[in-house]
Amino acid sequence: MSNINETIDVYDFETIEPLFYTHTNKTYIVNFWAMWCAPCVKELPYIEAYTKKHPEVEVLLVSMDFPKEIETKLKPFLKEKNITSKVVLLDDPDSNTWIDKIDPNWSGAIPFTIIFNNEERSFYERSFESLEDLENQVNKTTKN
Repeated sequence: MSNINETIDVYDFETIEPLFYTHTNKTYIVNFWAMWCAPCVKELPYIEAYTKKHPEVEVLLVSMDFPKEIETKLKPFLKEKNITSKVVLLDDPDSNTWIDKIDPNWSGAIPFTIIFNNEERSFYERSFESLEDLENQVNKTTKN
């Protein structure tokens, strides 16, 4: 089995922004998180469980950790936690600009999750408390 996070790409906001939009009715979940954020770490198993149960949904975990810690901390963390969703790292110091571009109501606190398809988009500035909690929010966002 290949490890999707063998290589973790580092993006600035301009490069990563297109990943936050789609022209299809496929559902996407983009979760901003970091290893040092306890609520983020607590919800990762729910996101992973959702990914396994709903392989048709594309999940992207956007790490806010330090690029210099990818090899020493981030990869070992992902392996230890059995994270199989795609992880990328956002390294852009101008957070005051890009946070507003994602959602003007976002304070910048993490975890922060965007659930979207080409018709709907929802923002969650909180952690999900269970797999059911996440499923309910995805269903609310993507129901036709």
